[in-house]
Amino acid sequence: RYVFFLDPCNIDLVHQRIKSLALCVSACPRKELKTLADIQKFAETNGSTLCSYELQPSEYTTDPRATKLCPKYPVPESAPIPFFHRCAPVNISCYAKFAEALITFVSDSSVLHRLISGVMTSKEIIMGLCLLSLVLSMILMVIIRYISRVLVWILTILVILGSLGGTGVLWWLYAKQRISGSAVETQIAKDNLQALLIYAISATLFTVILLLIMLIMRKRVALTIALFHVAGKVFIHLPLLVFQPFWTFFVLILFWTYWITVLLFLGTTGSPVPNEEGFVEFRMVGPLKYMWWYHVVGLIWISEFILACQQMTVAGAVVTYYFTREKRNLPFTPILASINRLVCYHLGTVAKGSFIITLVKIPRMILMYIHTQLKGKENACARCMLKACICCLWCLEKCLTYLNQNAYTATAINSTNFCTSAKDAFVILVENALRVAAINTVGDFMLFLGKVLIVCSTGLAGIMLLNYQRDYTIWVLPLIIVCLFAFLVAHCFLSIYEMVVDVLFLCFAIDTKYNDGSPGREFYMDKVLM
Repeated sequence: RYVFFLDPCNIDLVHQRIKSLALCVSACPRKELKTLADIQKFAETNGSTLCSYELQPSEYTTDPRATKLCPKYPVPESAPIPFFHRCAPVNISCYAKFAEALITFVSDSSVLHRLISGVMTSKEIIMGLCLLSLVLSMILMVIIRYISRVLVWILTILVILGSLGGTGVLWWLYAKQRISGSAVETQIAKDNLQALLIYAISATLFTVILLLIMLIMRKRVALTIALFHVAGKVFIHLPLLVFQPFWTFFVLILFWTYWITVLLFLGTTGSPVPNEEGFVEFRMVGPLKYMWWYHVVGLIWISEFILACQQMTVAGAVVTYYFTREKRNLPFTPILASINRLVCYHLGTVAKGSFIITLVKIPRMILMYIHTQLKGKENACARCMLKACICCLWCLEKCLTYLNQNAYTATAINSTNFCTSAKDAFVILVENALRVAAINTVGDFMLFLGKVLIVCSTGLAGIMLLNYQRDYTIWVLPLIIVCLFAFLVAHCFLSIYEMVVDVLFLCFAIDTKYNDGSPGREFYMDKVLM
């Protein structure tokens, strides 16, 4: 089942390959074999002959050819590499060189050797830091409702001070240059003075417009803060929401595994035909030739469908929370109740929404492929038009994704079909355009700051821990791995938080549209939102 190399550490670093005889064995030596007698005992016990097939196990200790046909001893302890089925030495330094040759990596071998050694040596620290980023993301989701108000007002004050300070400095420079430049009248001095005047006037206009916008948007910003506060309460009442990214990722991995398996089967469909070189290849005829396209469309559609199911599940649970007046009367598991409603009633809605995204995504991918193939061959006009089309399709895809998410929320509230829900959601969003703008700018920036905070905290902890590690030469790669994982984890968790805020906003907008707080038309919203 496994491939065993007689001399796995004999590496051809130029051609990135292992210069060693390779044998098929049923088991890898899991402990060091120090003599030919140990190798003979291993062969008799496990049925794996580690010497060349010319020698019988009984001849290992008596035949003089054994020194050339048997592995160099001591034979290092080795373990099978998953999927590759190669016996790899457990020893770190040898494994690093072995990995270079195994993956045929074209690079500076000594640098790669040190990088791989660094990752292998500090793997416990990497795992610990990845766990730390996970814990920090969960903590941030709980405490963000307490710090959102402070963050927003600090950001607002900094923006106002920055714009006023920049404008003041420009006017001061203009006045100073005008006074000091009255004695020297050169053309360059005049041009600089005029440029400063234009900059100062532009900065003044920008500052006035910015202050007016902030004055108009102050209540909308207050709404964003309130929504973040309520979103924190949602996660306290619905703790299973925190694990939503895990289930989605697990289902996506299962589907992608299935998709790759079917892709491999597709690669060997058709009739085996000998080619000109004497090898046999599988040639597809008829409808089979077009199954690749069908399979690729399936990949995009089902992936979008799984993500849409997550959005619908979150929307259903949050809608249940919002429109339950007495929170102690909430279902035992609103998440499971939401999944049940999704499976029973709303799979068609999710399928249609994800299919619309697929219809936009496929032409964009085709255009990107054409752009890649024609790189350097097309003229400037064609290149510009191609990029413009790709950009427009990307914008359309983002807009439809946002509309779909709100359509799923409308479906969760009213139990209407996809088209009706999309129309209702669109009308609500247009009626609350300024509020939407405030939430998408201020809210997204706050969540971005949260991601930066988690990555920086994890990176700082990584630097402090790796700094005291002495068994490697380079720890840049472990730190990059940790920071990338931290960003991915923070993005997954805070995207759920963003989803909850968006659902709460639509519920709030519908609540204020159809209720006014009078008897019989009481608000459902939290007191903070009132």
